[in-house]
Amino acid sequence: MADSALDVLVICGSLRKGSFNAALARALPEFAPSGLALRYAAPLGDIPPYNADVQDAGNPPSVVALTDAIRSADGLIIVSPEYNWSIPGVLKNAIDWVSKVKNQPFHGKPVALQSCATGLLGGSRMQYHLRQALTSIEAQILIRPEVFVTFAAKKFDDKTLELTDQPTKDMVKLQLEAYEKFLGRCTAKH
Repeated sequence: MADSALDVLVICGSLRKGSFNAALARALPEFAPSGLALRYAAPLGDIPPYNADVQDAGNPPSVVALTDAIRSADGLIIVSPEYNWSIPGVLKNAIDWVSKVKNQPFHGKPVALQSCATGLLGGSRMQYHLRQALTSIEAQILIRPEVFVTFAAKKFDDKTLELTDQPTKDMVKLQLEAYEKFLGRCTAKH
């Protein structure tokens, strides 16, 4: 990694041990340009359901940790499955918590999205809803290239969960290269 690499926080919207999305998130450093230094957010499962009364009494430590991680990062990559044509509850819940803190850290934050699904659409409906949610809190979203990993079970090794599909690897690499440029432009503005 370059000393001046941009700090990118990777957030996974799945808690499942055998998640294709978690496997994709783990694979990202292999495809990232040297100008990106990737680190991973803690799994989102420790964040309690959003409750304004709880927040009024003080944010839980898991929320503070995620908020601090987002705030300190130059940008975010969110890799998430699609549940019932939308954002998984655990990811939406985390966004809801963090969006309610004072000086919420999504504002102006450059974000790239990726998704894996076992079907034909590759999580595209989730990404559409996630783009809406992130736009409402003024995140800066990389529009293209998009990463939708379709028929994911055929693109990862069934034992190791290693990404094996070359066209998918090429698309992820292309997006990360574009994201590095996008991130550089966004951080130069601030």
